[in-house]
Amino acid sequence: MEKEDKKLENLEKFLGIAFKEKSWLIQALTHRSYLNEVKSKELKSNERLEFLGDAILSFWISSEIFKRFPDFPEGQLTFIRTYLVRTETLAGLAKKLALGKYLYMSRGEELSGGRENPSLLANTFEALIGAIFIDQGLKSASDFLRKQFFPLLEGIKNVESLKDSKSLFQEIVQAQGYPSPVYKLHSAEGPDHQKIFTMGVYINEKLIAEGTSRSKQEAEEEAAKKALEIFKKEKDLKI
Repeated sequence: MEKEDKKLENLEKFLGIAFKEKSWLIQALTHRSYLNEVKSKELKSNERLEFLGDAILSFWISSEIFKRFPDFPEGQLTFIRTYLVRTETLAGLAKKLALGKYLYMSRGEELSGGRENPSLLANTFEALIGAIFIDQGLKSASDFLRKQFFPLLEGIKNVESLKDSKSLFQEIVQAQGYPSPVYKLHSAEGPDHQKIFTMGVYINEKLIAEGTSRSKQEAEEEAAKKALEIFKKEKDLKI
C-alpha cells in the first residue's frame, strides 16, 4: 500500500496537482477490467469520470479556440476541435504524462498491451480531467488543460496544417475525379498484445500503397502517406 501511495504521490508531483481526495485520482486511473480482479464494492471504474471529463474538455476547447481564432468560421472551428479531442491527440498527451504506467487494470488487459492502448489512454486522460474538476474545481481543470494544450494551440496556423495523410490523399484523389480511397487489411501478424497490421489503400480496386504499424489506423495513415509520396512524384495517379 505504501508503494502505491508513493506512486500516486509521484504522479501528483508530475501533474502539479495535490488531490484533496486521493480516491478521485485512483478512480480516474481504474480500468473496468481491474474490478474483476479486486472484487471491491468501494472501487469504481473511471467510466463516469470519463463521461464528465469529455464534456468539460469539449466545452473548454470550444471556448478556447472561439477566442483564439476570431476570424475562423464555424466549420473550421469544428475541424480544429475534432483534431484536438480525437483519440490520437489525447493518447499522445496521456503518454507525455506517463499515465499508462499508473493505470490499474487486469493482468490480461496489461498483457494485451493495455498500457499502450491509444483508446484506453485517451479515456484515462478524459477521466483525469473529470477527477481534477470534481476535486479541485473548474479553474484547476482549466489550468491543467491550458498547460497540456498550449503547445498544440500555438502550433495551429491554419486548418490545412492539421490534416492527416488520409484526409489529404482523399482530397487529392477526389479532385482528380476518382472515388474515395478504400483501405483493406492485408495481414495481422504476431500475438494479440503485439500484433503488426499491414493495410493497403485502393482506388477503383487498384492497390496504390501499403502501410504497416501496431494499429490498423496507424497502418492506414502510413499507407496514405506513401500514396501521397507516389502522387507527388507522378503528379497523376493514372488509375
